Amino acid sequence: MKKLLTLFFLSGILLSRQAFALPVLNSLPSAQATIFLDFDGHYLSASPWNSGNPLDCAASGLSDVQIEEIFNRVAEDFRPFDINITTDSTTFLSAPLTKRIRIIVTPTSSWYPNVGGVAFTGSFTWGDDTPAFVFPDKLGFKAKLVAECCTHESGHTLSLSHQAKYSGTCTLLATYNDGTGSGETGWAPVMGNSYYKNFSGWNNGPTPSSCSADQDNLSIITSYNGFTYRKDDHGDDPKLNSTATILKNNSFSDSGIITTNSDKDAFKITISKDSKFHLNVSPFSVGAANEGADLDVKITLLDAASQVLKVFSDSTQLNAVIDTVLTPGEYYVLVEGDGNNNASSYGSLGSYNITGMLTPLTITPVHQVLLAGTMDNTKHKFHWNIIADEPVKNLSLESSEDGTIFTTLSAFLSGSNEYAYVAPSKANIFYRLKVNSITGQTVYSNVIALKSGTSNGKQFKVSNLVHDYITVQADNNFSYQLVDLNGRMITSGNGQRGLNTIDINNRPNGMYFLQILNDEQRTTERIIRM
Repeated sequence: MKKLLTLFFLSGILLSRQAFALPVLNSLPSAQATIFLDFDGHYLSASPWNSGNPLDCAASGLSDVQIEEIFNRVAEDFRPFDINITTDSTTFLSAPLTKRIRIIVTPTSSWYPNVGGVAFTGSFTWGDDTPAFVFPDKLGFKAKLVAECCTHESGHTLSLSHQAKYSGTCTLLATYNDGTGSGETGWAPVMGNSYYKNFSGWNNGPTPSSCSADQDNLSIITSYNGFTYRKDDHGDDPKLNSTATILKNNSFSDSGIITTNSDKDAFKITISKDSKFHLNVSPFSVGAANEGADLDVKITLLDAASQVLKVFSDSTQLNAVIDTVLTPGEYYVLVEGDGNNNASSYGSLGSYNITGMLTPLTITPVHQVLLAGTMDNTKHKFHWNIIADEPVKNLSLESSEDGTIFTTLSAFLSGSNEYAYVAPSKANIFYRLKVNSITGQTVYSNVIALKSGTSNGKQFKVSNLVHDYITVQADNNFSYQLVDLNGRMITSGNGQRGLNTIDINNRPNGMYFLQILNDEQRTTERIIRM
């Protein structure tokens, strides 16, 4: 485990060791404050370490690929601050003495056994180049573990103590808080034990000294060490200083950094015609499933008057996605850090990439293809509705195990509108309807997912002919979207088990489609307002 030593000052002479052809990397070259990740070995002739005896530290034993991953992980941990993470000794030696620290990553660890790393508290500002250590041999030479330890020991040099875990009655459970949750959003404080959680970061929480002695990591880092947060890169007021997106082939991309837990990045989007709008904001990561990300993204979509249309945030993943239809006009997107079931928004900071795509809606002979399905014991039953200005040549029902790759389940002639079959035993099966018109147009329906196994059949009873209110009798909690004939979303929301009403008294008479879904079923109902 990592270990914190009592503050101890002693001048030392650190001599450079032979240079190796390692990757030369810098996270913020313009910053004066510097953390040097030293992977190529180092000789200490005198220092507070090892009772003042010399230390001949071997090179890290890590590959270039591992070194780059470690650098990227540590750089992202410190992305909110005006500090440079570097692997270059020349850059380190050019930094002010009281604004730099060397982290020696070495398997020379026998002189300080049984820990993954060690550092003096506050040594970043000592001005005598007393280093800290990370021992990759004690961490299985695993890039993830070495990176977490590098950030942890750097945190000690920046005056941070450990963060502990307590019970609800203030009983100390662990000196190193190992966090909570699992998977992509499983979280732990980096000043605790963050080795085995994907989502780690700075925290405001208790130390081993007391359950009421909260340690505000961000305030300490930016107050005690001669540097603060990096400059904000995007304005946070949609009307005054938003960043205008530049469309190229109906798509755009940008990037940004959430530097504080009150920071919001505002982007302006101009829509010239009715369009499907897809937006993905992904935090920086080193692998699939947002591996190593420090930012849990929340997106807020606003109209031209800065009124909130919808907030997009997923508690099961760190990125956020918008999929909707927008009419012509100006819109704004706000990007910010968010909390989830395992962590607050306090340390949800870091960099991100934003990509958007507009797909103009065109008038086509086949206007709408809506597919609905229900479960009846082992059978999956389907019915569909097609609105078209010209005859349909043929159609087919397609299925998929992953919702991406579809194959034909059954083909039908024009005029068919229902089908049933005994479904195979799988957790989920995805379905869509493919429609071909006589002029060669191909249109796909919405995708629905049905589970196999027994079921009581239809879980929703909906009033189809309505005046002011749509009523939904539901067996379980659900979510819904009401769209018009052009696929434009009219309203959306959540319902509960039992009787629910959806107010449409301010909508014009005509046909609408109500899409309802829960964990077991998704269905679409045609609504006629009279």
